[in-house]
Amino acid sequence: MRSLPLAWITALATVVPAAAGRAADLPPVRLVAIAAAGQPPKLAADRDQLRNVFLKKIFIDDRGLRLIPVNLPPGTPLRERFATRLLGMGEAQLADYWNRQYFQGVSPPYVLASQQAVVRFVAATPGAIGYVASCHLDAQVRVLLVIDPAIDAAAAGCTPTPAR
Repeated sequence: MRSLPLAWITALATVVPAAAGRAADLPPVRLVAIAAAGQPPKLAADRDQLRNVFLKKIFIDDRGLRLIPVNLPPGTPLRERFATRLLGMGEAQLADYWNRQYFQGVSPPYVLASQQAVVRFVAATPGAIGYVASCHLDAQVRVLLVIDPAIDAAAAGCTPTPAR
């Protein structure tokens, strides 16, 4: 019976370092604001400007294109990071802000179910701006601003590619 626990310890000792090595092999993951690659909105892509777009204080870009900010669902780690880093608000403060805005006729940004949905929507919708982890980027979108240069890959839904 003593050899069974020792076998488990030996097996775990070989599995854990291998998994840790794969996570270390991932490139750094960033939280980024994105727009369509083909025809991005014409605006200064700085923190203040993007904050105002997501708070719907700016509705059109310099060419007259309607801006459409999109969010991830409430309670997701990326949305919480986005809200604190770019908007300077926690989830409760943001909910209060949108409750006040709603009664002034301003609706909150659309909410999309996943980062993949954000990338697809932004790529296909002129004026759309969203945010995702950098591991979800593709050629159809471009980075407007790095919101956070180092986020947790697992919390961001980034998975390592299998070794070949």
